[in-house]
Amino acid sequence: MTLATGQGAAADVSQYLRGLQRRITQAVAELDGNSFLTDVWEKDPGEPLQGRGITQILEGGAVFERAGCGFSHVSGPKLPPSATQHRPELAGAPFEAMGVSLVFHPRNPYVPTVHMNVRMISAKAPDGSEVCWFGGGMDLTPYYGFAQDVVHFHQTCRATLQPFGDDKHPRFKKWCDEYFFLKHRNEPRGVGGLFFDDFSELGFERSRAMMQAVGDSFLAAYLPIVQRRKDTAYGQRERDFQLYRRGRYVEFNLVWDRGTHFGLQSGGRTESILLSMPPLVSWSYRQQPEAGSPEALLYSQFLPRRDWV
Repeated sequence: MTLATGQGAAADVSQYLRGLQRRITQAVAELDGNSFLTDVWEKDPGEPLQGRGITQILEGGAVFERAGCGFSHVSGPKLPPSATQHRPELAGAPFEAMGVSLVFHPRNPYVPTVHMNVRMISAKAPDGSEVCWFGGGMDLTPYYGFAQDVVHFHQTCRATLQPFGDDKHPRFKKWCDEYFFLKHRNEPRGVGGLFFDDFSELGFERSRAMMQAVGDSFLAAYLPIVQRRKDTAYGQRERDFQLYRRGRYVEFNLVWDRGTHFGLQSGGRTESILLSMPPLVSWSYRQQPEAGSPEALLYSQFLPRRDWV
């Protein structure tokens, strides 16, 4: 689609994203009782990628072992391959990209890890027009499954998308299930949520509104789960399983995630791109949970795809 509203629209989206980052980090800091470190950065002149961003990170908190939330607004002379695999006509086109991305790794193994991202990318088509699309979503990765938590998360996702068409939640839930999947292990990363990319079918204003609705709904989707589980007692067994399952998170982000690939391929800021990595993680050879254990139930009752709402 053609972005008829030009640079003014890009500025409006950028302003919204900065405000979203502030709202989320303020709410999480209040819950945790600790502040985010704020790192304002700008790409050096002469680098292929130009732009700026704000990386906010909370490490060693009471509730979150590591919580990273980054805003970036960058431009470059050539779209990377990860952004043009579905748009080959834009290969090599100059582009502008902006977004907010977060991953929160809780301290308590009974609190799930969460990811959320909303973004806009625009590029100059060969005919000189400006082509724009949106992407985003959020997904939940529990270590110990609770149906109440998963249902709440999916209900919030469904309610968020309902104003934009009855087809959106079924499509984007399925897309999320298929995207956040470790092909090399034939295993889902978590219990899903919603995911969309290369999206412009509602026109600029409605597509932007949908992207913003996803960002605005994040706190309502996740914080009630954190409040419910953050004080649950746990021991070394639960901690060991949490660290083991975090390994799956690392594997997905480095091997399969298009956002990670886009950032690294386009010459993005590595520290900010990898803020999604957990502070501690472990791997063990062919670990098999005991039959009937809470750990085994994660594999049998929560990771397999299903309709939660």
